[in-house]
Amino acid sequence: MPFREVNSKMVEATVSPGQKMFSQRGAMLAYRGDVTFTPNMAGGQGGVMSMIGRRVAGEAAPLMTVEGSGTVVFGHGGHHIQVIRLSGDTLYVEADRLLAFDGTLEQGTMFMGSQGGVMGMVRGQVTGQGLFTTTLKGHGAVAVMAHGGVIELPVTPGRPVHVDPQAYVAHHGDVRNKLSTALGWRDMVGRGSGEAFQLELSGSGAVYVQASEEKL
Repeated sequence: MPFREVNSKMVEATVSPGQKMFSQRGAMLAYRGDVTFTPNMAGGQGGVMSMIGRRVAGEAAPLMTVEGSGTVVFGHGGHHIQVIRLSGDTLYVEADRLLAFDGTLEQGTMFMGSQGGVMGMVRGQVTGQGLFTTTLKGHGAVAVMAHGGVIELPVTPGRPVHVDPQAYVAHHGDVRNKLSTALGWRDMVGRGSGEAFQLELSGSGAVYVQASEEKL
């Protein structure tokens, strides 16, 4: 179910009978046709375990299940929207950045520490983001929100990409992340972003970076 970019802050999706998609509550701006919107307490395709992960991460707000026949225009808070298309790989994105996504994608929850070890856990504390992040896997499209526009940076073997943790939006592919700092542990206390902290992404895939460090 591809998204059509209406402008930088709105996307349009076609809803067909027998298919479904999920959206953040309050993301629907307008629709045409016979389309229904139902709260989904199961957390999408991830089922009960996905919802448990969302609750642990403080993300208990239900998604909306979108079904029927017609077209829907999505947007939220005037944020910039980036459409990401997956071809069997996994997208890692904070749940509050999700605008809408194909119902064919399998949703899950990943503990940040499992990729970055202790430093991955520190990242959650430094940025104010949860220690859990949402995963979407399969073939389909995802619309994510960001501030001030988004750039996609390729991550290739032997050439890691360093990103300000608060400018990070999402990443996909076979990519590992860890937080690094040029300061000692004492200097880290009380500092939230800037060049002192760098999120290093290595492997093969891509990372999406927003123009502003403002939080959603």
